[in-house]
Amino acid sequence: MKRTSARFLAALPLAAALLGAGCASAPDRYYTLAAPSEAAAPLLTGAPVFIELAPVAVPERLARPQMLVQQPGGRSAEVALLEQHRWSSSFENELRDALASGVASRLGAIDLTKGGRQPTQPAWRIAVQVRQFDAIENTRVDAAFSWTVRRSDAERSATCQWSASEPVGSGIDALAQGAQRITAKAADAIARHLSALQADAAAPCRTL
Repeated sequence: MKRTSARFLAALPLAAALLGAGCASAPDRYYTLAAPSEAAAPLLTGAPVFIELAPVAVPERLARPQMLVQQPGGRSAEVALLEQHRWSSSFENELRDALASGVASRLGAIDLTKGGRQPTQPAWRIAVQVRQFDAIENTRVDAAFSWTVRRSDAERSATCQWSASEPVGSGIDALAQGAQRITAKAADAIARHLSALQADAAAPCRTL
């Protein structure tokens, strides 16, 4: 009886290890909306240009770090909150960082969230609102933004709306990459609008 009990107790650690291995959950995956920087000629040259992007206004359902995904086909109103697939910070903060760095890079401007300026130097203040950001698994990402741009030394402001769809491949990684690409396109649209305002030209803004 003692020998049998000893063998049983000796087997317990191995059984626990095998059970633990079988029940181990997949590791969390983290994604960023910030696109890799590209070497391209800036839209603005000459004196330094400063930009200041306000916190991005997003629908409450998107204000979380977890990815929110819809099933293709549109047959159900259900969305999936992916606990193990997350943005590197809350969605609104991730989006603000990606847009600010994207706009600054395209303009050759200085992002005031990363550096200061003299009080006498005007800055372009940008307020962005997300009207839509739907990630549809294995299909596409649909996004719609509106924004207002105003110089800190002027009363007038300009408002613009923009929307687009970005096709994606299969899997969550492809969906995150599609979200990154459409965010980069939004940053480009904001930068081109601001560039036209800086040049005192007709701003190329249109609702798509």
